[in-house]
Amino acid sequence: MAELPSHASPYLAPQPLHPNRPGEGFSLDTSVDSRSPESGTSPVSHNNEHEHDSTPALPESIISPTFTPPTTPGGTLTLPQNDRIHQQDLIDHREKVGSTKGPKLLERLPNVECIVRARIPTTTGAEMFLHLYKNDVDDKEHLAIVFGNNIRSRSLDRVRPGETEMDRMIRGAYVGRLHPGRIHSRYDNDEYYRRLQSKGDSGDQTDSEDLSQPGVHQNKPRQAPLVRIHSECYTGETAWSARCDCGEQLDEAARLMSTPPELLSEGDEIDNAAAGGAVSSPSQKSESPGGVIIYLRQEGRGIGLGEKLKAYNLQDLGSDTVEANLLLRHPADARSYGLATAMLVDLGLGADSYPEGIRLLTNNPDKIRAVEGPNREVIVKERVPMIPLAWRTGGKRGIRSAEIEGYLRTKIGKMGHMIH
Repeated sequence: MAELPSHASPYLAPQPLHPNRPGEGFSLDTSVDSRSPESGTSPVSHNNEHEHDSTPALPESIISPTFTPPTTPGGTLTLPQNDRIHQQDLIDHREKVGSTKGPKLLERLPNVECIVRARIPTTTGAEMFLHLYKNDVDDKEHLAIVFGNNIRSRSLDRVRPGETEMDRMIRGAYVGRLHPGRIHSRYDNDEYYRRLQSKGDSGDQTDSEDLSQPGVHQNKPRQAPLVRIHSECYTGETAWSARCDCGEQLDEAARLMSTPPELLSEGDEIDNAAAGGAVSSPSQKSESPGGVIIYLRQEGRGIGLGEKLKAYNLQDLGSDTVEANLLLRHPADARSYGLATAMLVDLGLGADSYPEGIRLLTNNPDKIRAVEGPNREVIVKERVPMIPLAWRTGGKRGIRSAEIEGYLRTKIGKMGHMIH
């Protein structure tokens, strides 16, 4: 048997069959398999044109399908044989990916509902409101992390039949802050609520626009808020992995949304631009810019944690992050963003209620069109790049490892990311 590189699988027969396919003709005798390579022939391609920048030729049974599933996948895809592509098709697809690959859009936005919201004080001193969402696409609990007091969920604020004021406060449908003795969800100042009651106003509004009180908003000119669409990454966010920059990007997004411009790093033009303006003088105290992090539960670019760990082992055997997914029969990127779009619309940041648009923190140009939705339900006014801290600080801060450098090279070279 010819020698194979460490990241190429040898030809194995018989090939797996669909569980519902009849078993007639299935044989363990590899000599009768018409698809097996000829004796003495190596399955590895020796085409010099792609020798250094493509995955070696592989049996067609382990080549990735050409499409990205429109919903969050739950595991390995099972596809008919004729839905798989040959190695040369894969090479041609890679060569054209930079100019022809577009985002996969859903025909309609999913239905989402915010079930509960709670105030979360953070270790940095900032505060945010964590919103938990359910939907009609999957059974996962997706999250919206909201900084600032002016972004509210329509589905959360909607009055539900038979609920009391205490019920509303417990599920987070209140304005201002909760405190002992508070009696009404719509008014933080209880004395103000009592005066309204004495005038015959019961305060039973149903829309989030009516959830207001004296001294709050509404005449300030609105700016496009910062938004980050972030996919779950257990290894990068919890297990301190230096294979990716996911945890760093999550931290940076939260910092930019929660820190007043005058407190950002002096001379850091990227930080100041992302926060929405120039640095103020110390005497000019301003509010934090606010924003939303949509946290989607699509681990490992949509393939799940178990498959992601297998991909890590393949990377240690010589594959890059794209090749590893393909070897596991997954798309290079199996994520979708319809849920994020629907959640932004629910938070009042859709084109119908917020024509100023959003500023999207991303290095992925495909994500811009995907987040806007099938009918441009959300307007992305500007892309704000997320440059790795190690690059911005000359290695003084941020992640430093051989793995992260290879990961970023692959994202730029094979996935079209723009880290500038």
